[in-house]
Amino acid sequence: MSSENESSSNATRPTVQSNVQPTGKATNVKLVLLGESGVGKSSLVHRFVNRDYEANREPTIGAAFLTQRCHLEDRVIKFEIWDTAGQERFHSLAPMYYRNAQAAIIVYDVTKASTLEKAKSWVKELQRQANSSIVIALAGNKLDLVEAEGDDDDSDENERQVAEEDARAYADEAGLVFMETSAKTSKNVDVMFTEIAKKIPHEHLISANRNDGRGIRGAHGNVDLMQPASENRSSSQCAC
Repeated sequence: MSSENESSSNATRPTVQSNVQPTGKATNVKLVLLGESGVGKSSLVHRFVNRDYEANREPTIGAAFLTQRCHLEDRVIKFEIWDTAGQERFHSLAPMYYRNAQAAIIVYDVTKASTLEKAKSWVKELQRQANSSIVIALAGNKLDLVEAEGDDDDSDENERQVAEEDARAYADEAGLVFMETSAKTSKNVDVMFTEIAKKIPHEHLISANRNDGRGIRGAHGNVDLMQPASENRSSSQCAC
């Protein structure tokens, strides 16, 4: 993990070829999480931001806002993350969050095939209505459940319903970043955010610097935020 005040990570930073020159100032990138309720969107983002996992999280109401910095070789990206509620009654609010977003993570549960179908509908909606250059990632979450199959009596309930090769083939065809993840064990969580950061078009980074993130938080007065990010939380660093 790297920070302005300390450097304590043994991980090698990703190498990125870019014409954007490295600076000390972070570039704001708006990212939205979408997916059916219960697939683990909030757990993923809290693993990324707070480096922890909380079982049996309460469902998000409306949306939650968190931030995290990702250090690449040539630039620093500050993800401004909108974690949206998955309940159907909040679907109409989604355009408020993915409007002008540079990136999106659409999450499904590898043990529930129906959640992948919902994820595909989100992909279609973003491709139809969001920014044409938005970077979309498809995350098959709860990988820890299927990796633990056969270890306990509940393995039948956790049987994989979405084959990795099928989801990957769909993601490749749709032009998505694809990763199977586990918020519980942290597997592939940082990798996914790093891959997204590397794929943000340079013109979006330039535009984000000009805007300096203004207008992104305009929805605070319109929704109930269960987990608003504090200034201290916002300054935490990822292990990218």
